[in-house]
Amino acid sequence: MSPVPAKMSVVANGVSAAKLAELIEGFILELSFYPHGDIDAIRDGLGLPEPITGEASEEERARRLADAARGADTVTLARRVLELGPTYIEAKTLFDIQDLLWADQGFPQIPKRTRREMVRDLDISSQVHTPRHFMALLESLWLLETEAELVAAASKGVEAKGKVRLAIERNVLHRPVHGIAEHLFELLGAFDATDRRYALFLEGLIAPDLIRHEPLRRRTVGIMNSHLRLIGAELRETGSEGGYAVFNVVSLHGPHGQPKNIIFASLNKPDIRIPDVIANTVEIVGGTEDILVYDRPIGVNGVRWRDLQQWWKETRQITSDEEAKTSLYQRLASSLPRNSPPQNNLYRLYHEIHGTAVHDLPALLPEVWLHWDPKTVKERGPEALLRFRMDFLLLLPHGHRIVIEVDGDHHYTGSDGLSSPAKYGNNVRGDRDLKLAGYEVFRFGGAELNRPEAARALLQQFFRDLFRRYSVHLAD
Repeated sequence: MSPVPAKMSVVANGVSAAKLAELIEGFILELSFYPHGDIDAIRDGLGLPEPITGEASEEERARRLADAARGADTVTLARRVLELGPTYIEAKTLFDIQDLLWADQGFPQIPKRTRREMVRDLDISSQVHTPRHFMALLESLWLLETEAELVAAASKGVEAKGKVRLAIERNVLHRPVHGIAEHLFELLGAFDATDRRYALFLEGLIAPDLIRHEPLRRRTVGIMNSHLRLIGAELRETGSEGGYAVFNVVSLHGPHGQPKNIIFASLNKPDIRIPDVIANTVEIVGGTEDILVYDRPIGVNGVRWRDLQQWWKETRQITSDEEAKTSLYQRLASSLPRNSPPQNNLYRLYHEIHGTAVHDLPALLPEVWLHWDPKTVKERGPEALLRFRMDFLLLLPHGHRIVIEVDGDHHYTGSDGLSSPAKYGNNVRGDRDLKLAGYEVFRFGGAELNRPEAARALLQQFFRDLFRRYSVHLAD
């Protein structure tokens, strides 16, 4: 394998791009053993250019594609390699790339002690009663055969069955007794696996395909959570699929509640009533076109522009994706205060900076209602809630909630135009309350965003750093 070029030895999204590049290059050079048709399919899947200079051998084509890969964004290319799946990529390489991409994505840390203590309380006999789904879960996350075992089986023309697979079939599938879980986890190497892989294994073990009895699923979740909550994590219900609850491992350091209604894109206080308190059903009584309510389940990916656009398209019965995108953009822009050019600049530049990539990025939600009180602040008095509305909200993957505020003069001056310590104090107190509730608050001074070109450079760097910190992939 040729050495990795220096330009690849950067860090992309906190991931070692050099190691990723080495894995990708090794995979591409292996294409010399593939027929031309498969090389064509892999080239197209990776989106790599291939200069046409007459007929070339498989080995020459593999070298050309490896050269082309050196000029591509490493993380983007790694994700495309994963999309090829096990049809073209061996399990060890696939898992190594996954672990590198997951390394800096902020998943809750699950210490080895917690893993062992949890597993000793688990009874996986019910999962083992669905062997096809159980083995499919194991194969999706763990190496059941070593490379030597795969090569030996291929040379003999037989199905590969390594020591780990045979041990699982003999000691787990055929003898599902209480206490076998620890033996299984040991065989798989789960106690030493990355936090994300271990979390995915827990989520898989409580999937409906493996446990079809809902009360048993929830009891198993309760056992896992009795250990996870001690280290600041939990399996939280994040949605539903086919009538079954979906659980994901999340950090307890963010907001605990699952978002149910996002009320946004309005400068006027909504006229709300709750027709069903038990079901937490919110109804906008008047001016329904003047305010938007996003009430769809929010999973581990947060709310991306693609999610918001699909919701808009379906609820407005729009047939064209392009029309939905344009009309939604305009509708959100219309909710911004006309007397705040900085706020308008931030919204416009967010979309201009990211272009078509914004489709898979978190949606920038304007004028989001955080609190709602039927009484006015004057009527409520000292108990009044602060910060009724947020300038912008981003719902990021894994429950991270980002508030962006644009501060004009009115944020720190009174009606007389003079500085107001009381008003400034309210803003600071509001920020503290949001942070304690699990929101991250970022403030911009209006003067920073008044000049579009200067604002563009500032916001481009800010969002790049923000998304890197929270492991939102931003393609170059």
